[in-house]
Amino acid sequence: MSIARRSLVAAAATLPVQPWLKALAAQPDAGRDNLVLTRVSGSATDMLPGAGWRGFSDRVMGGVSTANLDQDIVAGKSCLRLSGNVTRESNGGFIQMALYFGRNYDELDASEYSGLELLVYGNDEDYNVHIRTSDCGWYDESYRHTLLVPAQWQRIRIPWQDFTANKVNKPLDPSSLQRIALLGWMREFQADICLAEISLYS
Repeated sequence: MSIARRSLVAAAATLPVQPWLKALAAQPDAGRDNLVLTRVSGSATDMLPGAGWRGFSDRVMGGVSTANLDQDIVAGKSCLRLSGNVTRESNGGFIQMALYFGRNYDELDASEYSGLELLVYGNDEDYNVHIRTSDCGWYDESYRHTLLVPAQWQRIRIPWQDFTANKVNKPLDPSSLQRIALLGWMREFQADICLAEISLYS
């Protein structure tokens, strides 16, 4: 593992997991074949044991974008809300909310599932979903997908094959997921995206 990757992850990890995010045992959804990774309901957030969300911006590497990650109620649904100003100034250009599966690059085997399902509400802007696996080394290596998130609650499914490798010479291996992140990415805009649920679907 490179020193640069360690530095970036360490800087992000110093930001505390929000106290209202409590890891609860997640089970396949009744009546559906989904495995829920995070579901916000009222004042509680159901998550896989050991998992946690962190919000941060390009300030960990010298940028000046601003990021806030809060719990909110939007259009009648409890959610995690990532908002802030994304700017390319000072060689920056991102804010993100990232789901980690543990503190020591713990991995999640999602090979029995077909992809990600997100229940999201946005502001009619494009957002990125980035996945890191054990095949990713340098900090900007990941598998990426861009989606338009409208200003209404919408379920969006992203199959594994729709993720594009960035600086990784192997296809996405869902058996070794280390992190899933939602990002306002590499352009000047005001980001505001809400997540009520993220799961794996069959």
